[in-house]
Amino acid sequence: MSPHRPGAAPASRGSRGSRVAGPPGPPPEQTAQRLRVRFAKRGRLRFASHRDVARAMERALRKAELPVAYSGGFNPHPKLSFAGAAPTGVASEAEYLEVALTATCEPGEVRDRLGAALPPGLDVVDVTEVPGGTLGGDLQASEWHVTLLGVPADTVETACHKFLAADRVEVERLTPKGLRRLDARAAVVALEPDWRAVHSGTGGCAILRMVVRHMTPAVRPDDVLAALRQVAGLAPPSPPLVTRLAQGLLGVAARGLSEPGAEGSAVADRGADDSGADEIAAATGGAPAPTRWAKAE
Repeated sequence: MSPHRPGAAPASRGSRGSRVAGPPGPPPEQTAQRLRVRFAKRGRLRFASHRDVARAMERALRKAELPVAYSGGFNPHPKLSFAGAAPTGVASEAEYLEVALTATCEPGEVRDRLGAALPPGLDVVDVTEVPGGTLGGDLQASEWHVTLLGVPADTVETACHKFLAADRVEVERLTPKGLRRLDARAAVVALEPDWRAVHSGTGGCAILRMVVRHMTPAVRPDDVLAALRQVAGLAPPSPPLVTRLAQGLLGVAARGLSEPGAEGSAVADRGADDSGADEIAAATGGAPAPTRWAKAE
């Protein structure tokens, strides 16, 4: 007799010795409510991988004792879905996940309980109730801010103009499947310098704003920086600090984004946004001054 797991029903044999599947596992739990959670990845947590963030979120949901729905079968998993996760080493103010619940909960209460259960650096920004199956379609593009330490303003402006004037800028990226070539220019909707003068011994910094369309294969901020190095020789003397400020629907006319489920342009309201200012000040030894936008034609 062939061995089988304790407590499991032995598989029967078919007419020609083929194995016949045993009874199915428990059915999936019914979903009473779907919530969309916007959260931030800040400070040292920028170096957490997507898998680390997902595990931390699962632990926090259990700790918060929320009625999370589970899948069926003999190895059930919580019904969570992430979309557009920021790369490892990149901070973000706009990460999203959707969670299915077996009972209806007040979004504000979920925000407070989940936020209290998460480690410092993973911070819940907002929780809203949504219908299922809409997360991927609502995240069409991302707005990124890239802090370039010690880069002159005219160099950044020239690099932006040269990049935007090109029809195609191919860059190479090493992936687990080998070296891939992709067109960085095709994904960039907006690219412009946003100067935040920092009075310090390092000579300040430039902040590069970019709106990048979500594509396959994905074009990341480091791909755009590689393209700027290729077309204009832009090479910062120190590693750039990258922060995602928004994800959402792409508003081509406004050259910005609309947050999922929000009215108006999220980018248009960010003129006084100081996200990432503490990290910039820490890196340069100074305090950031008010933002001045410089639009690229």
